[in-house]
Amino acid sequence: QVIRSEGTEGVKFRLSGKGVDQDPKGIFRINEMNGDVSVTRTLDREAIANYELEVEVVDMNGKTMDGPVRLDISVIDQNDNRPMFKEGPYIGHVMEGSATGTTVMRMAAFDADDASTDNALLRYNILRQTPTKPSPNMFYIDPEKGDIVTVVSPALLDRETMESPKYELVIEAKDMGGMDVGLTGTATATILIDDKNDHAPEFTKKEFQATVKEGVTGVIVNLTVGDRDDPATGAWRAVYSIINGNPGQSFEIHTNPQTNEGMLSVVKPLDYEISAFHTLLIKVENEDPLIPDIAYGPSSTATVQITVEDVNEGPVFHPNPMAVTKQENIPVGSVVLTVNATDPDTLQHQTIRYSVHKDPAGWLEINPTNGTVGTTAVLDRESPFVQNNVYTALFLAIDSGNPPATGTGTLHITLEDVNDNVPSLYPTLAKVCDDAKDLRVVVLGASDKDLHPNTDPFKFELSKQSGPDKLWRINRLNNTHAQVILLQNLKKANYNIPISVTDSGKPPLTNTTELRLQVCTCKKSKMDCSATDALHISLTLILLSLLSLFCKSL
Repeated sequence: QVIRSEGTEGVKFRLSGKGVDQDPKGIFRINEMNGDVSVTRTLDREAIANYELEVEVVDMNGKTMDGPVRLDISVIDQNDNRPMFKEGPYIGHVMEGSATGTTVMRMAAFDADDASTDNALLRYNILRQTPTKPSPNMFYIDPEKGDIVTVVSPALLDRETMESPKYELVIEAKDMGGMDVGLTGTATATILIDDKNDHAPEFTKKEFQATVKEGVTGVIVNLTVGDRDDPATGAWRAVYSIINGNPGQSFEIHTNPQTNEGMLSVVKPLDYEISAFHTLLIKVENEDPLIPDIAYGPSSTATVQITVEDVNEGPVFHPNPMAVTKQENIPVGSVVLTVNATDPDTLQHQTIRYSVHKDPAGWLEINPTNGTVGTTAVLDRESPFVQNNVYTALFLAIDSGNPPATGTGTLHITLEDVNDNVPSLYPTLAKVCDDAKDLRVVVLGASDKDLHPNTDPFKFELSKQSGPDKLWRINRLNNTHAQVILLQNLKKANYNIPISVTDSGKPPLTNTTELRLQVCTCKKSKMDCSATDALHISLTLILLSLLSLFCKSL
């Protein structure tokens, strides 16, 4: 009640503020005549704990006569809110074998009631533990702080002997300091017992057997191990190593990531004739180190007995590839070389026969019994089948096994050059104007398929010219080129100029080629070579043709 010392006659009280004429409106009201302040509906301290109102006295016309004065209203807390766990899920971890009293996790609940009262004074308790073995009381919770700690001995906190490495605790939080009248809230705490590497891996048996054919690579046996540690950790994952019996590094072992087995593989083909049996000593460890008081024992090693099976292996050429140097054009039937192949199956006493496998030019043959390679055609260094002066052929060596096995040998024949190609002349056609001032008609070049010294320098010559006047001459420019020069302007016609070119081989080879010279009419930078006069040829070629006819008639 609001009281006015001057009395209330002729005046009335007026209330304003949040909760009256401001949101939330209408919670409080005042009796205008006697000043009684009342509440119109239930209050929630957790929504609004305090209200600041103003009271004033006004006359009947609404004019302020007194005030305003402040009226503070505090809402007294009632225990109407249960404790709540808001931060879940609650998951904690503890290492197996941890000491008694090891803190696992903290549980914290929230109570919306007044923190300065017992309405929000919380106490914690474990209602239920699942599973209940090896002890129904594996953990304890501090009633005030909410810390969960272990209460069993390290021996009982053994992950490998537990029914499950996961425990679920139902935690209760009660207000009113844990009194019976207090309100409660619950949550589930999940505690996982983490593994440590306290168990060494052990082979499931002391000796494993494997069989492999010689010459074959790949996995030959899977070695199995047992480990009681957690399969999801490095305390379970195995690492294998070969500690004896692998001097040639023919074997490797790797871990199968799905099964944890050791996959023993042959990485270098084995030879039955060298060794038919192999004995390996294999060791297994974990990715993670063992704890200090645990060590790897005899069961962490195993023996693998490997039997190598004999197979019919193909003969092997010695050497391979084979190389020989020969002159091209050696007589047909010449011996190139005698190949040599041996059978790796020394215990089977087999015979070997030879045959040609690939002979691109068809130049070679081989004696099937003794392996002598001979020529069946002329060897030509300039053949398209010869690359960089080398001719390559393949031969087979076939043993008498059942089924027979085959080996392949490669023969490289380096061909030495002989002077068996005449030089060629280019170009063979030239054109010139009948009134040309520059009478240097054409530059000729020569080439030769042979190799030096059977090629340049080349010798260029003109055949003897007919008539009283010489019409052209040839001048050597360098080792491979010469120039044809007219000695006078010629009439419009076609002329054939016989030119001989000789290489530097011993003995030298000569080739005579006709250079066709067209003398044309040139007007306004246009060359007209049509309708030429009768062909002019040198007397030398006419004489040669007559001589050829005369010889044939004889």
